[in-house]
Amino acid sequence: MDSLDTPVVLGIDFGGTKTAMAVAESGSAARLGAATVPTHAAEGGQACLARGLRAARALVERVAPARQLLAVGVSTIGIPREEGVDLAPNIPGWSELALAQEVRAAFPDAEVRVETDVKAAARVEVVEGALQGADPALYLNLGTGLAVALVCGGEVVTGRNGASGEIGYNLRSVEDVGLPAGGRSILEDEVSGIGLLARARELLPDATGAKDLFAAAGSDERAAAALKSFTDELAFHVVNLAIAVDPERIAVGGGMVRSWGVLYGPLRRALDAAVPFPPELVQAAFPFDAPLAGALTLARAAARAQPSTAL
Repeated sequence: MDSLDTPVVLGIDFGGTKTAMAVAESGSAARLGAATVPTHAAEGGQACLARGLRAARALVERVAPARQLLAVGVSTIGIPREEGVDLAPNIPGWSELALAQEVRAAFPDAEVRVETDVKAAARVEVVEGALQGADPALYLNLGTGLAVALVCGGEVVTGRNGASGEIGYNLRSVEDVGLPAGGRSILEDEVSGIGLLARARELLPDATGAKDLFAAAGSDERAAAALKSFTDELAFHVVNLAIAVDPERIAVGGGMVRSWGVLYGPLRRALDAAVPFPPELVQAAFPFDAPLAGALTLARAAARAQPSTAL
């Protein structure tokens, strides 16, 4: 088959601050093209979705004109259902979207698969990244939010309600026992990119992201103290997870991995000090766009599952 006739797949990652998308040939990891558009969450879920789908259609038309689009893989904040998305407070109205149905309507001739972003990220790390052959394993996402994915037998564990690994809802102290999430500070409020940005703005009026706190920690005692509080609380929960799961390897991805040199030491020391059998601790192979790479992995799997497809 001539390369210009080779079918393609599309991956879309709907995030809290941006929507990223990429097109690849159905049997290749190489991307033919990619694009990103801002989410503009304040405009509401329907507007965010429409903007992302328009950009995705334009990308396919630009890089793969006249080619057959076999499948679309979608990763999203929250937990997608057929009629809505649970646990997605970052975009007003996102929880009411029938996401898979909307994507099918935009790409009616393609197979569509939808998955939570962190689980999609873990999936690509298992298939071709830092978690290949590790059993069991943990994928830790340190981005705008906070979550993990558990891998057993090469499969990402979803849990009964698809919510396994949503540690952003973890209790932070014994005083939290018995309190609903709305009546206490959940872990993600503090141990996440959102939490670090809030601390950074308290200390550094011109801060635009968690990166500013990391940058200031070497010369500002207050920033250093805030960062230590962050890494200590993160390590507390990662250690407890490692004790419970006994993983072979933990891979860490997300935007904060840009400061891996700062994060690795405290996490490594905490694991070595407290876990009976300390696991490997590595940076993810797809540290900054694993959910998008995972969406492409979903799309390729969907394409392979089509019996008439010759890959």
